[in-house]
Amino acid sequence: MASNEESNNTQQESKFTLSMNPDMEQQQISLDHQQVEEKEFDYSKRSQWLRAAVLGANDGLVSTASLMMGIGAVKKDIKVMILTGFAGLVAGACSMAIGEFVSVYSQLDIEIAQMKRDNKRRNKIQGDHEDEKNDLPNPAQAAAASALAFSVGAIVPLLAASFIRDYKVRIGAVVAAVTIALMVFGWLGAVLGKAPAIKSSARVLFGGWLAMAITYGLTKLIGSSGL
Repeated sequence: MASNEESNNTQQESKFTLSMNPDMEQQQISLDHQQVEEKEFDYSKRSQWLRAAVLGANDGLVSTASLMMGIGAVKKDIKVMILTGFAGLVAGACSMAIGEFVSVYSQLDIEIAQMKRDNKRRNKIQGDHEDEKNDLPNPAQAAAASALAFSVGAIVPLLAASFIRDYKVRIGAVVAAVTIALMVFGWLGAVLGKAPAIKSSARVLFGGWLAMAITYGLTKLIGSSGL
């Protein structure tokens, strides 16, 4: 009888183990899926930040180079050209930082309000609320990153023109440096956005050339008219 009871207990334990195995396997699969989704989400957030940084640097490059080309159309003095580019760098970086700060702060207010509504509806505990706060956007961080990206792009034409006294050579150096930088930024934007690199670089390059040409031409026209 004792042997029969032991065999019955063994069979019950084996059945319990077998019944638990599918549940454990299901939990392991769900954990694996959750880890994969978290990695993909983190990569998506990083790529968005990098792409925004590339676009900010491209804005700084094109706007500052266009300003320098515009003033170079009517003033051949190197000091005037450098001061104009530096003023464009400072003004553009401040404008980008303030605009990004206001935009991200508005997004933060919306997300906090939505979190409060969700917490009231679902009766979440305080620990879950603190975990969600870590994923909220940081306005100061976004503003600093935007200003830095703009400054990195704006410094390219400034460096290209800083040590060249001859007017024509200086203009050519600015155009050449901006052309190379535009191709690099276009390629980076295409890689981060998973777009065709050649087409993306060509669009960015053509847009930068067009901005500089329009600024140079209109400033030259107004300057020659004696206004």
